[in-house]
Amino acid sequence: MTATTIQDQTGGVPASEISISEFGAQKALGILANSGKENAGVRVFIKSGGCSGYQYGMAIDDRELDGDTIVMDRGVKLLVDRMSMPLLRGSEVDFVENMMGGGFTVNNPNATSACGCGSSFRTDGAKSPDGEGNGGCASH
Repeated sequence: MTATTIQDQTGGVPASEISISEFGAQKALGILANSGKENAGVRVFIKSGGCSGYQYGMAIDDRELDGDTIVMDRGVKLLVDRMSMPLLRGSEVDFVENMMGGGFTVNNPNATSACGCGSSFRTDGAKSPDGEGNGGCASH
């Protein structure tokens, strides 16, 4: 199994990889502690779909897969698969609370446009292809 592990002794990560905010790390560490999975991390991934073309996904994962980039930031292990890394490079995982509740979000410098609800994005500035993710925010 080949994975790339990146760790910065100052608690940060290289700007070219992925990071987590202080508040995001606090929330993630609490969730990971209650997961019952030893040595688990937060897997951040991209999947096709949503009204803008791509959607973010996150899951608690205790597996390190072939080709994963593994970043330790603020005490949180972030796992990113080789297909998602190019779209996530330079992103910051954060936790946002508002009147509607709270949840994790991704601040992605690679996104050229985003859905109004923030759950999907595009990287090329083009419109979504016909039939792919054109249903609007309420459709997914």
